[in-house]
Amino acid sequence: MAAASSGADMFDDIVMAEERFHGEGYQEGYAEGSHIGVVEGRRYGSLHGAKIGSEVGCYLGFALTWQCLLHKCTDEKNSKKIRVLDSLIGMIQKFPYEDPTYDKLQEDLEKIRGKFKQVCSILNIQSDFRISTERSSLTF
Repeated sequence: MAAASSGADMFDDIVMAEERFHGEGYQEGYAEGSHIGVVEGRRYGSLHGAKIGSEVGCYLGFALTWQCLLHKCTDEKNSKKIRVLDSLIGMIQKFPYEDPTYDKLQEDLEKIRGKFKQVCSILNIQSDFRISTERSSLTF
């Protein structure tokens, strides 16, 4: 009887091998997928963050340059332009660069883009901000 029970255990091991290997394969695949997901997410976040930083930095440089140019000639017409530029600069300076979990990041970014378009309209400059992956190009 002992030989029959050990034979049954051997067959059970063979029959259950597929289920056991399936479970082990799932665990290994899940661990590998989790690791690759973290790496891919970090890469995507860095790239997307760099694009946003480049865009906002361009807006800030543009606004600071025009602010310096307009402070040289102070008249009634330029005071409104300077106020709008100051508003754009203030929005950019309050932008949370170090907090990637900021829940209103996209909303604030859209407000900055809108203010930039307003500044371009007041300054009578055509705004067209594009970042090309082939070559670095910013056009206004």
